[in-house]
Order: sequence, then C-alpha cells, then structure tokens
Amino acid sequence: MFFRLLSIGWFTLFMGGLLFGQHINGITAVATPRAFPSDPYPRLAETNANWVCLVPYGFTRQGTPSLRYNLDGQWWGETHTGVIENIKLAKANGLKVFLKPQVYIPGSWPGDLDFGSEAEWSKWEADYKAFVLSYLDIAIEYDVELFCIGTEFKKSEIKRAAFWKALIKDMRCKYIGQLTYSANWDSYHAIEFWEDLDYVGISGYFPMIDNTLPPVKKLVKKWKPRIQELRNYAQHTSKKILFSEYGYLSVDGCAGKTWELEKKVKQLPINEAAQANAFEGLYTALWNESWWAGGFIWKWFPHGQGHEGYVERDYTPQDKQAEAVIREWFGKDF
Repeated sequence: MFFRLLSIGWFTLFMGGLLFGQHINGITAVATPRAFPSDPYPRLAETNANWVCLVPYGFTRQGTPSLRYNLDGQWWGETHTGVIENIKLAKANGLKVFLKPQVYIPGSWPGDLDFGSEAEWSKWEADYKAFVLSYLDIAIEYDVELFCIGTEFKKSEIKRAAFWKALIKDMRCKYIGQLTYSANWDSYHAIEFWEDLDYVGISGYFPMIDNTLPPVKKLVKKWKPRIQELRNYAQHTSKKILFSEYGYLSVDGCAGKTWELEKKVKQLPINEAAQANAFEGLYTALWNESWWAGGFIWKWFPHGQGHEGYVERDYTPQDKQAEAVIREWFGKDF
C-alpha cells in the first residue's frame, strides 16, 4: 500500500509537470460535429502547447431534474467514441489531456441551476454523477492526466457542497490522476472543497480594462491587485491555481467584461491586436508567479469545425496575431 501511494504521488507530480517547473500550457479543442478527416493535433501542437482540454457536453434545462448525454445525433466530439479518439490522437502528438465534461443549459448557465426540493436535487445529482463518471471511466482507461469534476455551478457548489465532496471521494477510489473543479472567476473563494482537489481551478475571465486596444503596460498594472488576491488564496489553500479556462475575443475591448461582449459579438469590430495584447499582458503579469500552474486557452477549432459563424471574432487565437504571442510564451518552457 505504501508503495502504491508513493507511486501515485510521483505520478501526479510528474503528470502536472511540476517536477520540471513547467506550466500547464493548454488549449481547449472544441468538440467537432463530425469525425476528423485527418489528425488535427499536429497543427495545435505548433503553438508549443503541452496539454489539450476536451469538453464533452451534457444537456439539462433550468427546473428540470434530468441530464442527457452521449446521444444519437450529438456532435461526434462530445460522444464517448469521439472523446476516446481525441485522447488517442492528442497523446500520439505528445500532449497531456484534461477531460472537462460540462453542462449546457439553454437560455441559462450552470451558475443559475437550482431546484426547489431535495427530491429534485437528488434526481439531478444522480444524473450528473452518472454523466461525469462515464467520462471518468474513459479517463481511467486511456490514462488521462487531469479531470474536472464540474464547471461554474455557482449555486450548487455552495448549497450542495456535500454532494461535491462525496463525488470527489468516489472518484479518488478509482482514479489516480489529478482532479480539479472550474469555479467562475468571481466565486472561487467561497468553495469549501478545494482541500479535496489537486488544483484550485478558475475560469479566469477577470475583467481588466475595456479600452478598444488595451496597452500591455496598463494591463500588467491592472493585473497586480488581482495577482495579490490570487497569491493570498493559493497560500490559504496550499494549492496551485489553474486557469481551467481563460481567453479573449478578437474584438474591441476584449480585456473588459467578456461575458457582456459575447451578447453582441457579431456587431463588434474585429480587433486581433487587442486580443494579442490581452494575452501578452496576462503572460507578462503571471508567468513568473510560482502559485500559477498555467491554464487552458478557450478555444481552438480542429480543422475549423465547430464554430458558430463568427470565428474571426471568437475566442480562438487560431491564425490570428495572438497565436504568435502564445507560441512565444509557451515556447519558454522548452
């Protein structure tokens, strides 16, 4: 037993890249509607990324205590078959894998999910547990290094903390990889179960400045108080902080309140330089912070599949000025 625990400890340290001081330089690959015509991961690896995040979705509705997933007709990349193929290809290209099942709620988001009775909560949680454990089984079989137990359940993570703690315990019994949770940038400090996880995971869409073209020096200055807050929290939890998601639209004002920009993104002027500056400012401010584990850029479209019709304004840095910025910073770890 001692040897097994020791092996797990070395495994998790090694897989996190911490023995070598590497950041987790990750990119989220969007699940595609169809199977790949050819391997898309050599192109993603050109960014010098060392990790990829895969996001299969399950579907629920506000007020409906059920969750559906791995459906006939669902996008191939979100199904069990598609996830397995993505894992195999990513690993063949030397990438570590972060598997991050998420829940889509039409007209809402997971942070608003709520139910009026214990029976409804229990039914939904049973469905959710089945959903994430189905992907955890894949993670176990295909040696996935990092798994996310949930994303941005702002109400549930507080009201139903006992559920999350029990879920983590169940996962630990069978999975020797690392675990995290992805909290919204404004709610991570209220979560009670970080001690049971390997990283404090944050969707790092912190609003900085809404200038049309944000200057890098000004962005670095704006990051300073946020960095102090995050550094203090990392010390409080004795955990490194991972940006389980982060990124910027390629539009005017992209370093501001990105969730507001999303509502009108198709009407906003394209601004690749603003996106590039936003990434440059983030890396300049955070790269040498010992508490920051790195993170996963949102997002990348394999073979151009899976976008919603405004790829030139979307979060992807693919074939934009920001890609060169990312490649340079990620290359520092080689």
